[in-house]
Amino acid sequence: MHCLPGIALAAALTALTTPVPAEQPPEGRQAAFTRAARTYGVPESVLLAVSYLESRWDAHDGLPSVSAGYGPMHLVDARIDPGVHQGHRRHGSHDFQGAQDPRGDDSRPYRPTAPQITAPTPEDTLRRAARLTGIAPELLRRDPAANIEGGAALLADDQRRIGEPLSADPARWYGAVARYPGTPDAGAASSFADEVYATIRTGAARVTDDGERVVLPATPVLSPLRLPDSAGLRRAASAAPAPDCPPTVSCEWMPAAYRRLRNGGYGNHDRYDGPRRIDYIVIHDGETSYDAMTRLTKDPTYVSWHFTLRSSDGHIAQHLRGSDIGWHAGNWYVNSRSIGLEHEGYLAKGGAWYTEAMYRSSAKLVAHLAGKYRVPLDRAHILGHDNVPGTTPESVRDMHQDPGPYWDWSHYFELLGSPLTGSTNPDAGSVMIKPDYALNQPRFTGCGKSGECPPRGAASVWLHTRPSEDAPLVKDIGKHPKGDSTYSVYDHAARASTGQRYALAERRCDWTAIWYLGQKAWFYDPETARTSVPAMGRVVTPRPGLATVKVYGRAYPEASAYPRGVSPQELTPLQYSVPAGQFYSLGMTSRAAYLRSGAFDPSMRRVVRGDVRYRQIQFGHRIMFVRAADVRVLSNEEAARLRASALEKR
Repeated sequence: MHCLPGIALAAALTALTTPVPAEQPPEGRQAAFTRAARTYGVPESVLLAVSYLESRWDAHDGLPSVSAGYGPMHLVDARIDPGVHQGHRRHGSHDFQGAQDPRGDDSRPYRPTAPQITAPTPEDTLRRAARLTGIAPELLRRDPAANIEGGAALLADDQRRIGEPLSADPARWYGAVARYPGTPDAGAASSFADEVYATIRTGAARVTDDGERVVLPATPVLSPLRLPDSAGLRRAASAAPAPDCPPTVSCEWMPAAYRRLRNGGYGNHDRYDGPRRIDYIVIHDGETSYDAMTRLTKDPTYVSWHFTLRSSDGHIAQHLRGSDIGWHAGNWYVNSRSIGLEHEGYLAKGGAWYTEAMYRSSAKLVAHLAGKYRVPLDRAHILGHDNVPGTTPESVRDMHQDPGPYWDWSHYFELLGSPLTGSTNPDAGSVMIKPDYALNQPRFTGCGKSGECPPRGAASVWLHTRPSEDAPLVKDIGKHPKGDSTYSVYDHAARASTGQRYALAERRCDWTAIWYLGQKAWFYDPETARTSVPAMGRVVTPRPGLATVKVYGRAYPEASAYPRGVSPQELTPLQYSVPAGQFYSLGMTSRAAYLRSGAFDPSMRRVVRGDVRYRQIQFGHRIMFVRAADVRVLSNEEAARLRASALEKR
């Protein structure tokens, strides 16, 4: 078969990687930082590092962050609601609003309704910058050079407000840097400033989303002069329990509500005092503000999760102990074995970007938790909410999609200290999805009045029934039992995401096929710009004699394992199956277990363990489970030989 070279792709890549003019003087973004720093008397390294923590120097086409910040300096416009900008869901419609049962326990169905909570108005730094510079707010929003000038003016103004001189020494700017994100809490402000100075010490360099190369040279020896008492910030109360966070982040204990309700129930989580096995850490975005989410956890009739992270400065609130079970993932098996992190954000994005400060704080927290609970740092254990399976065929359709395609998994794992890397073995039997986030800009619908999402970097690739862009998307009979998969930003039915490992099915020219939801799924993977990398790892396939194997959304015990007084949970298979001759990557093998709760009395809680063993597989966009007795486990080499043999016979 003859393959045509990817001429169009090469041209597109050239256009994307060649710096393009932005709405600023022709000397570029780097010069804009230099000029603004000189104009307002701010050390250039301080200005660059603050901007890096807020935006990684990106312009985002003049669209706001999840906390209404604009441009490289994240100037906040207090008059807009990022929750409705660009067609996002209404502000206050939290991640769990809707048909999904966040507890995911068939023995006690629960469908909460989120109360409407309005977040407090933040400081309008955009208009303060306009007053200081004389630049119109509209220009500060859309022009990167003007935005940088506005940020420099704010830093200089804060330096004067705390009684410090406009020094050329970066060490003298700690107090002004701490004030920049607008938090009133001294701990959060200091944590932000510490991260800024850590960035100055290590340096940074990257090409921005609009093609501008920016460099912050490293200053390895720099000890800032801390002035926390002169920054006008409040100190958090010290009587609260110490949160379970690493010392390098700002974190406070803000407990979720736990009490009896008049209807005989209780909320908003389950207490468990014994050692709890943690297999997963689940990443969410909340579809609302940090302030709204933290207040929702105080409502005993609502639901809960373990941590909430703020966008502007990466501050963390802990709501549950590690031993407590949050109602957050829509699957009781996953809930009972996971810790949930809610991030201030909106799935559809449309410009509502996540800040570097939040990415870094989240990664530090997850690395800490993973070390404590021995959770492997890979995409079989660090899950998005969109990777959690439904528990029954009826629940599959309503499972949530956050954090969605705009969460930068590759960058996140770099910050975790566990980069997503492939294998150098050309005969690897699996592939890991790993597009270049900035260059990978697939089409999405579901944003704004036009229905089209603006071109943006994304972590997902589309999956087709044939090796062609014109071919239909693969079908998900659980998500769309009567229809086809769509290109909606909220529809994961035909998407594979960065870091996920799939068994390789075939390659044709610029296309690669993987096994996905019981079918062969093709994604564009040209040699000139791979969207996957070879990966090693074991896979499973139906054992000889079985035409298909049942797939489950949870790994519950057999009925005989339940003691008297504990009702057996049904082993309900999902609507999917694994056909003979197909292969799926193996995540982990575990013994069946069910944590029975459902009572305010701790003596009623217990763990039921069975003899059945399950294999966790990457079956579609979500993880799922098969019985170990139904499949055989193959090494990378065995799977590669079987695949080659099947292709030869075709």
